[in-house]
Amino acid sequence: MANSDYYATLGVRRDASPEEIKKAYRRLARELHPDVNPDPATQERFKEITQAYEVLSDANKRQMYDLGADPFGGAAAGQGAAGFGAGFPFSDIMDAFFGTAGGARGPRSRARRGRNATIRVELDLRETAFGTTRELVVDTAVLCEVCQGAGAASGTHPDTCDMCNGRGEISQVTRSFLGQVMTSRPCPQCGGFGTIIRHPCQECSGDGRVRTRRTIKVRIPAGVEDGTHIQLAGEGEVGPGGGPPGDLFLEIVERPHEIFERRGDDLHCTVQIPMTAAALGTNLAVETLDGSEEVDVRPGTQSGQVITMYGRGVQRLNETGRGDLLIHVNVETPLRLDETQEGLLRELAKLRGEERPPGKFAPGQQGFFSRLRDAFNGR
Repeated sequence: MANSDYYATLGVRRDASPEEIKKAYRRLARELHPDVNPDPATQERFKEITQAYEVLSDANKRQMYDLGADPFGGAAAGQGAAGFGAGFPFSDIMDAFFGTAGGARGPRSRARRGRNATIRVELDLRETAFGTTRELVVDTAVLCEVCQGAGAASGTHPDTCDMCNGRGEISQVTRSFLGQVMTSRPCPQCGGFGTIIRHPCQECSGDGRVRTRRTIKVRIPAGVEDGTHIQLAGEGEVGPGGGPPGDLFLEIVERPHEIFERRGDDLHCTVQIPMTAAALGTNLAVETLDGSEEVDVRPGTQSGQVITMYGRGVQRLNETGRGDLLIHVNVETPLRLDETQEGLLRELAKLRGEERPPGKFAPGQQGFFSRLRDAFNGR
């Protein structure tokens, strides 16, 4: 391999950074490792990438190689790879296969972060619009007051595991193409903790926490809506072994209102007025979230028109100002008239020249036969 192109062997550019070289080698090592592919040609290829990485990962050897000198200083070209010398990248191979360097990991802690919890909070429209304060009953896990999260009974303590001697893992040596390879796995006796609780706390059964019901007081900000989630940091369940608590999430459920329909920060409602009031104009008493208020209906108001009351909607969440209240007007036509009313209306129609109105079709509102004719004409 004295005349090999180490850069081509690893598939990197000549100006590749050390991180790019390491990444390329790890990728190839996972593909070509003899334990994965025992084919003799693959084993030879694995030797080549290992020698190329040994040179290019060392700044001094890489400089000598780039200058055309022997990076091994006259030693046998394959010695580094075949003899597993000081420059052999054993830790990088372990990292490629196990996701970590070959160093010891040690026992894992019994204390782990608690789970998050979610509870649903039902509010009416006024509460979501202006905010409120609620006392919530939460069924959750809290720190065991007897053992303070240690899990051991009073007066006792966890014993060192005699299988792993407190390391939390056991090692196994196997032989492969690389020689003796050591692999580690969590200790099956202590579960990787390094200690065994032989006398667990009777209150929490060794878990370090107990379930209880507690009451918390929370403030709901103005402007929340149906589906909003509020995060209360550290108000969730305490973790096993007395670990830090998770978070509590409040899911807002907004109850329907009998008058208003909410769309974002705006409120919508419908008011019905007689045709005489729509024609002549009038003042209406309208219910709002702030109480009853007067609204002016202008003469000639048509059915479907919208009257806007600015700033009478919902408070904007985490902002200043409020949305609007939009009142949709529905003009009622009387169904039954007595003789006097009918006579007055006929007189009005006569005065306005509307005894036999021609009728006007707005775009998109033509009659059935007009639509049928347009369909046959291809319009």
